[in-house]
Amino acid sequence: MSRMLETHQATYARSGEPVFEPVDLALDAGQALIVLGPNGCGKTTLLRMLAGILRPWQGKIIRHCQPAFLGHLPAFKGDLSCRENLAFQRRFHGGAGLDESRALARVGLAGLGLRPARTLSAGQKRRLGLAGLLVAPGSLWLLDEPYASLDDSGSELVDHLLTEHLAGGGAVALSAHQRKPAIAVDPVRLELKAAEMLP
Repeated sequence: MSRMLETHQATYARSGEPVFEPVDLALDAGQALIVLGPNGCGKTTLLRMLAGILRPWQGKIIRHCQPAFLGHLPAFKGDLSCRENLAFQRRFHGGAGLDESRALARVGLAGLGLRPARTLSAGQKRRLGLAGLLVAPGSLWLLDEPYASLDDSGSELVDHLLTEHLAGGGAVALSAHQRKPAIAVDPVRLELKAAEMLP
């Protein structure tokens, strides 16, 4: 198997205080990792650190490919249309995935390409974020609460996209608070503990 990501005693700190206990992990092609833990334990911080948005305070992170990060909040320009946002994302990342119209249709937003992103509902914004993964695909997906704001059909869409990505040789690390992935691959579970919870 091809190694996608690994960490060695990696942790993050705010004001010199560690946020969570050091993390050791290895993620290979075809594998899924689910980061679990109570609110405030650092799940989002860990994913942002894995993506390279934050630098580890201690330890090491080795990325063997460029990750695609989908945060909890939408990273789109509200005054641009859905199609314009996806076109920008494709150019920025040099994507060779689906075209904008096909990506929108794939996530259930067909016919909304000309609508400004700011007019979308929370669930539609989450779907637009998923479309971004399809226009600029990466081998490693880092997803922060991908089921947030989605109804049952949207959650099933996430499961389908994860299954396809893993079957195609990709890897995924995601955080989850309530709903867990319903996929064929049994995810590796990482129970993250906030630093104040350590003995």
